[in-house]
Amino acid sequence: MTPEAMAAVFAAGVGAGAINSVVGSGTLITFPVLLATGLSPVTATVSNALGLIPGSVSGAIGYRRELRGQRRRVLKLGVGALLGGLAGATLLLSLPASAFETIVPALVGLALVLVALQPQLAALVRRRRERTGARARRDGGPVLFGGLTLASVYGGYFAAAQGIIYLSLMGMLLDESLQRLNAVKNVLAAVVNAVAALFFLFAADFDWTAVLLIAAGSGLGGYGGARIGRRISPLLLRILVVAVGTVALVQLLLR
Repeated sequence: MTPEAMAAVFAAGVGAGAINSVVGSGTLITFPVLLATGLSPVTATVSNALGLIPGSVSGAIGYRRELRGQRRRVLKLGVGALLGGLAGATLLLSLPASAFETIVPALVGLALVLVALQPQLAALVRRRRERTGARARRDGGPVLFGGLTLASVYGGYFAAAQGIIYLSLMGMLLDESLQRLNAVKNVLAAVVNAVAALFFLFAADFDWTAVLLIAAGSGLGGYGGARIGRRISPLLLRILVVAVGTVALVQLLLR
């Protein structure tokens, strides 16, 4: 890897860590950069999963105040994240590479739609609650557990917009502020990345240079993103993610 490529991967790690801690979808930044360095899609995905663990952990630490009083909820949902992440990692290595290259553009496209429409979806859910007078369950019930487990399968397979899916599900089923939900999202993402990466360590090939660069960058970006998250315009972050994700999608379709 050239010095220029190493600098680009490190910078992508910083950006991904910051965006993941605040909104999610940081993989849409690191993944195309890793592809541009010449890595195959599968190697880029497994290297990315391991490299983003420090960013997820530092993001959760940065939101530790919002985690207070949510221990039981995090433990329950964390079980689903662990099981789903392991299932997704297994699928990644079980399916042929050709299947992965076919599926990933569809996943990236879905992720971009979720990122772009998230404000409208949240407003729709709020209006429905106001109209019906319904109250969200404290733990979200089996619907939330099942939904987050399936989202974690996706996260273990390909993590782009995983955090957005988590926030959308929790926002519909839990009566909590976005900041407290974001704190839970960071913990769940850390669980999925960790279990998937642990599985990959024994079953897949990494590019360790990429892993170390993303790990260093995402650790810095995750903590910094959490500290300034309340002051960053969600619209600006959403525009950035959609723009980078569109580049990734075009690149994948042209491979």
